[in-house]
Amino acid sequence: MSPTHHRAPRRHGSWPTPITSELVVRAAARIGEVVVDGSPTGPGDVWWSESRPDEGGRSVLVRCGADGAVADVLPAPWNARTRVHEYGGGAWTVADGTLWFTEFSDQRLYRIDPGSDRPVAVTPEPAVRAGVRYADLRVDGGTVLAVRETHPAEHTPAADVVNEIVRVGPDGSEVLVSGPDFVSDPRPGPGGELAWLQWDHPSMPWDAAQLVVRAADGMETVVAGGSGESVVQPVWAADGTLWFLCDRTNFWSLYRWRAGGEAELVLDVGSDIAGPQWVFGGSRFALLPDGRIALAYGRDGADRLAVLSPDGAVREVPLPYAALRDLVTVGQDVVCVAGGPDSEPVVLQVPLDGGGARVLRPARELGIDPAWFSRPEHVSFPTEEAGTGIGVAHALVYPPANPDVSLPEGDLPPLLVVVHGGPTSAASPVLNLAVQYWTSRGFCVADVDYRGSTGYGRRYRDALQGRWGVVDLDDVVACARHLAAAGRVDPARMAIRGGSAGGYTTLAALSMRPGVFTAGASHYGVADLGALAAETHKFESRYLDGLVAPWPAGADVYAARSPINHVDALDTPLAVFQGDEDAIVPPDQAEAIVAALREKGVPHAYLLFQGEQHGFRKAGNIRAALDGELSFYAQVWGFDLPAAEGITPIEVVGT
Repeated sequence: MSPTHHRAPRRHGSWPTPITSELVVRAAARIGEVVVDGSPTGPGDVWWSESRPDEGGRSVLVRCGADGAVADVLPAPWNARTRVHEYGGGAWTVADGTLWFTEFSDQRLYRIDPGSDRPVAVTPEPAVRAGVRYADLRVDGGTVLAVRETHPAEHTPAADVVNEIVRVGPDGSEVLVSGPDFVSDPRPGPGGELAWLQWDHPSMPWDAAQLVVRAADGMETVVAGGSGESVVQPVWAADGTLWFLCDRTNFWSLYRWRAGGEAELVLDVGSDIAGPQWVFGGSRFALLPDGRIALAYGRDGADRLAVLSPDGAVREVPLPYAALRDLVTVGQDVVCVAGGPDSEPVVLQVPLDGGGARVLRPARELGIDPAWFSRPEHVSFPTEEAGTGIGVAHALVYPPANPDVSLPEGDLPPLLVVVHGGPTSAASPVLNLAVQYWTSRGFCVADVDYRGSTGYGRRYRDALQGRWGVVDLDDVVACARHLAAAGRVDPARMAIRGGSAGGYTTLAALSMRPGVFTAGASHYGVADLGALAAETHKFESRYLDGLVAPWPAGADVYAARSPINHVDALDTPLAVFQGDEDAIVPPDQAEAIVAALREKGVPHAYLLFQGEQHGFRKAGNIRAALDGELSFYAQVWGFDLPAAEGITPIEVVGT
């Protein structure tokens, strides 16, 4: 289709579109972290991971040689994915052609030697299947440093799970760091030092992570971090300088430290360079051989790439992308994962001394005119201060976009308010077909960065402390009302949807701010905060102490903010989607809210997906969730589904 086709008037929501659920998953892949194998000053092989829905969510490893040849390295059914912290990351690494990775099925560490495609087990089979897990891998000589997470029993209580830094070699494993509740980023230094991050309950790593250095003589120094201060991404330079990001100045900014000295602020760009450490192995800056530093930072909802020279000069590198992550260097170039409003994520190599960027791993070929894509607008809107001292919140707003349809007279678009997970996370301005699926059908989508989101500094992030279930609700409601008052959306057709923590805000907004939204969808959302605090995994088992109140002392606050305790006010049609193997938000959360809807006779739909964990990875389930949610809104608001797609209407109970 093209924008020159006949533009027929149709009601919003029913617009025909080539952006179907089948297209969303076809040849789709989530690009993971990037690793360069080779000399730091010359050409090397660039490796990355891809999670592919059409292979059941298997994480495949891909290598791009110096000659540009690209090939899969990890044969099926091997799956390089770790369950440490349940969110994983850093599940693999490579050095001198040897690949080390954690296999998802048993969580053991494996190795593939150069010239072979046969993985060899490095760690023994644990007494409890998948009970010993490895992440944040880093090669150190002929051994691997890793974060090891041990679950002594099949259903180990969170308090009994042990996290340590270990060295894994031919003769077994050696514990290097033990004692803190959590550890990450084991980084060997050029003089025999070891740096790492650590934090203890009830803090999360973005609250109070410490950077610790152990010298070759065993003496330990806390370099930075602690109460009210978070450190991210320690990196050693060849001269023994340790670089890292810290939010001491409100924003995650660039610091350096030398043995015997104090941590020194090098660059504060007035916005966050780092993001929250939900997964291991992230990288927002990289050291170049000549002493320069490449870094990414956000501003007004989009990322920039910049180069910091040794003399302190900062030069921005223009790129047609708005989100950058996993920065590494190869020679004088930067390699990263990049995406933007017109591009799904790619693996990009950027020469910093001139010349055009080279795409190593292109986005999939969609065969769609860019006129179909809605571009996000970064919108700020007023909201209730609620004791935070901050009276403004933000969103990326995507207007409807369909070159083949004209707007019906007086028909404003329905609004879909999207609530990101975390809740310590942020909206991203990268082309996402799961968003364009809606905008190309006539929906306006608002991806809200409510207070507590990252990218706006620590004060904005901390505004959610003790107020989850209050200020996030204020902000999603304020966003919807702001767009309705501006005449951009139909106030009678405003829906809210989200996954995980976003699912909680969805359920809470419908039950504790009734009358604003007329439909909603919860994807593996939290219905009972107390149950979540009591039964979730170790990494998040004390997360709510900061967001809500200390548990169990603050049980009354948990009860007051749990949607399941406000079902008497829940009369808004709701669709619920859940994975039956979710260890983060177990299925009983979804089933509790569904039971309440059934008892009240509120129109609702429920899909439980077998074999899915937290977030849907299988192509068929991703499609069923998207099409099911669209069908649900069509039945609630009374518009037709595009006949050509053959969508089977989801069963709505209680109508």
